[in-house]
Amino acid sequence: MHGLAIIVPMVHQQRSRGRLSPSGDTQDIERNGGETDGEDITRLLAPRLAHFAGVARTERVTRAAQEMGVPQSPLSRALVRLEQDLGVALFARRGRTVSLTPAGRTFLGSVERALAEIERAAEEVRADADPATGKVAFGFLHTMGAETVPNLLHAFRDDHPRIRFSLVQDHGGAMLERLRAGELDLCLTSPVPDAPDLVARRLDEQKLRLVVPAGHRLAGRRRIRLAEAAEESFVTLEPGYGMRRITDALCREAGFTPRIAFEGEETETLRGLVAAGLGVALLPPPAVPRPGVAELTVTAPRAVREIGVAWPAGGPETPPVAAFKKFLLSRRGRLLPQP
Repeated sequence: MHGLAIIVPMVHQQRSRGRLSPSGDTQDIERNGGETDGEDITRLLAPRLAHFAGVARTERVTRAAQEMGVPQSPLSRALVRLEQDLGVALFARRGRTVSLTPAGRTFLGSVERALAEIERAAEEVRADADPATGKVAFGFLHTMGAETVPNLLHAFRDDHPRIRFSLVQDHGGAMLERLRAGELDLCLTSPVPDAPDLVARRLDEQKLRLVVPAGHRLAGRRRIRLAEAAEESFVTLEPGYGMRRITDALCREAGFTPRIAFEGEETETLRGLVAAGLGVALLPPPAVPRPGVAELTVTAPRAVREIGVAWPAGGPETPPVAAFKKFLLSRRGRLLPQP
């Protein structure tokens, strides 16, 4: 495991240009004048905290320098600058030994807690990247949660039984934003996105059906042209959902604009609204047949939705993410359960 003297500068480097030099000393960080605010003082102090804790623990600069693998002189200078930046004496110096002042002892308690938290965070991110036991943040559409995703995870874990998953269900637009924000590693979505900052691959397509109430005039049909439903009231997902965009596009292709009676967030809620006689809907097949509705094959226009996997373009990926992405790509054409 890396020592804390290495971990602390790595975390600090994300926030400023200041870092520990190869000799273990701290480079000077220029100030813009005036009083130092909280963020500035954090940037100044962060690289020196492990050194302070090491000297406080041994009460000898020479021994601390040996244990941390840094030269003694730069370590001594770093401690003096730390005290200068704080404006408080942390050590009482007596010959070759040092001891903590009351202020130093107070400061040490907080420093040790901060370093322990940094070490815990470092262990967590290393564990998440472990090829055998790491973690994948995986997003998918609500309609894929009942059957498709459980089946995929079951098959993947046959060969990767200890990889962990953080699962997120959301609509397509929200998941793409989570990809961009670094909250997800991969997502299954529809429509398949075309964006310069994302990579997407089509994996499968799913036929959509016109769902009507069981007592509807069209309920006895098996097939229908979508134009025949032009005068019906539709229940749909809210704007921003992929299925809403597909519904609007298919209706335009059929020559009409759907009259929207209800908008919702869940396809099974929409099926319930249809069963209650509140409208008709274009929906993917349900995992379990729903009573009170009839589901008709749409013959024209071709009513399908493409489903693909997306991930951030050009970003690094951990071994668990790479393994799961390879698995998903291998399922091209057989991602969805067979009817």
